Amino acid sequence: MIKDEIDALRKELEYHNYKYYVENSPEISDFDFDALMRRLQDLEAAHPEFYDPNSPSVRVGSDLSNEFKTVEHRFPMRSLGNTYSLEELHEFIERIEREVGEATLVCELKFDGTAISLTYEHGCLLRAVTRGDGTHGDDVTANVRTIRTVPLQLQGDDWPDYFEIRGEILMPYASFDRLNAEREAAGDPLFANPRNAAAGTLKQQSSAVVAKRGLDCTLYQLAGENLPFETHRESLQKAREWGFKISDHTAVCHNNAEIDAFINHWDEARHALPFPTDGVVIKVDDFALRRRLGFTAKAPKWAVAYKFKAEQALTRINSIDYQVGRTGAVTPVANLDPVLLAGTTVRRATLHNAEQMALLDIRLHDMVYVEKGGEIIPKITEVELSERPADSKPLEYITRCPECGTPLVRYEGEAKHYCPNQSGCRPQILGRIIHFIRRKALDIDGLGEETVELLYENGLVKDIADLYDLRQEQLAPLPRLGEKSAENIIRSIEKSKKVPFRRVLFGLGIRFVGETTAKYLSDHFRSLDTLMKASREELCQADEVGEKIADAILEYFADENNLRIIAHLREAGLQFEAEERKQSSSAFEGLNFVISGKFANHSRDELKALIEAHGGKNLAAVSGNVDYLVAGDNMGPAKLKKAEKLNIRIISEDEFTRMLEEGISKAPATHSEKVAPEEVQLRENVPATRAGENSPQTSLF
Repeated sequence: MIKDEIDALRKELEYHNYKYYVENSPEISDFDFDALMRRLQDLEAAHPEFYDPNSPSVRVGSDLSNEFKTVEHRFPMRSLGNTYSLEELHEFIERIEREVGEATLVCELKFDGTAISLTYEHGCLLRAVTRGDGTHGDDVTANVRTIRTVPLQLQGDDWPDYFEIRGEILMPYASFDRLNAEREAAGDPLFANPRNAAAGTLKQQSSAVVAKRGLDCTLYQLAGENLPFETHRESLQKAREWGFKISDHTAVCHNNAEIDAFINHWDEARHALPFPTDGVVIKVDDFALRRRLGFTAKAPKWAVAYKFKAEQALTRINSIDYQVGRTGAVTPVANLDPVLLAGTTVRRATLHNAEQMALLDIRLHDMVYVEKGGEIIPKITEVELSERPADSKPLEYITRCPECGTPLVRYEGEAKHYCPNQSGCRPQILGRIIHFIRRKALDIDGLGEETVELLYENGLVKDIADLYDLRQEQLAPLPRLGEKSAENIIRSIEKSKKVPFRRVLFGLGIRFVGETTAKYLSDHFRSLDTLMKASREELCQADEVGEKIADAILEYFADENNLRIIAHLREAGLQFEAEERKQSSSAFEGLNFVISGKFANHSRDELKALIEAHGGKNLAAVSGNVDYLVAGDNMGPAKLKKAEKLNIRIISEDEFTRMLEEGISKAPATHSEKVAPEEVQLRENVPATRAGENSPQTSLF
């Protein structure tokens, strides 16, 4: 039977997947594994009636866009308390012993990734959800299914019918280095550290992209009702038998000396690990004792995280460079004697700005302590004054741009100095063009940093608008290009004319206007012309736009050179108006809404789209013009108070949905007829108590 063969192939592939990725002891060659996978894929393609979302074939991912639905955690994902002091850690253990007596403790490495909760039903992966705010998280199941160390179907047959297991999605150093090398070659910004890279990858819209990035997953805690375990160690041993990847780097400790020894060992040994860690988690092993200890408002009282201090090294400053970014911001960078730090050789360290340099009293040839606390470019934290030469002289910060010689300026409230010569300073020009062609902006393929510099040096582009005057015959003769590359670049430039207005606005590179702010501005003003005419007060009415951003926008559009570039882009045919949203009905015609807080079933953008699709209008601030405040979890108390004062109707997400389904006539009453404000706050900020939540089986963080 075809179904029997498919089932047998799936089981065999899952077994070999576990042996390779979890146990690191493969039993067959890659060639043989690929042959089995191809056979399974062929059978599944020929027999779609046997589709299974947990088939090993889903590991390759899909190019279809994923929508991340927000879902409620059945068991809240709490945070851990942190300490950087062994003395504080000993006090924590003493408090446990005073309350419950002598307790066996388990020490585990604290992984530096992004938290995840996996739900299994009938032995199959049902759902994967991020921590979110601890009560609600994003459903990232499609992406997590591509991670080879996450079992899609469990081994054995003694697992609970329904349970959750918590852990960390990691990006190993090898995957991180490979990813950043690829991004550097493509001209994309680099990830600062593996933690950020893991979190960013998990939120990719294409699971096929996730599958290629080499994520890993280690699990460390079970949750469920009536789990048949008395200790934490017992539960993890059983989870290992079911096919989960459980860390081997653990120890059972009975006193402070044993705990200290574990911490001291891994503070050094962690640098040899292939994945990032940032501390040690100390947990009470016995579930009955955990129940007696319980929780604080935010964290379990039976566990704590000891965080490693960032590694430091002592080295000498040889010289200081001043780098100019695309916005004109000047960043001083120290050139150092090479020194080994956190597994890499460090030759440069950021000095941030003039204030930071003065605060540390940085001088040439100083011996300094360098720290790599998760950033790409390490930072200098302290000067070793005992090593300072007797003839040392204080540094004077530069007053002119190191690239174009223009006098530097320092804007009110800004720590950095800026070069104001936007149209004549080489790194600013190149930086703006590189920003413009990025994937999240105009997404012009074939134009990396080197090619942009090549075009600039050959006089073909002086600003972003010049890209639209390029011709294939100009590009083909240039070094490293040729006919095919030139053809692809011109085709991609032409394609960029269809990019939506919000991304064009982001691509302009207005100071402080990032991807999210550009979207809010696009949604609010709907066209570049309207945005350009907006006053400071009108700009501040848009979501996420304060006075600082408003002033930057006004300054950008007051610049004659920027206006010339915009006119050139308009002539080229770029999208300067937001797409018209199709109106589904006139149910909300003439009504104004404000959305605030976090919601279980919709994102804020989805709610706003629904309002506009049914004829309503979204406002950024609570005022007398507002008809409804749609209130989610953790909304700002100031908005709630103002809405009550103005007698604005306050509705929940469910009530909003009912309004759509049943019509405005069924709308809820005003806030004055609802529960008292303090009850609203309690409902929003305190998770509902569930049966068994404080039992050992469900006491999680």
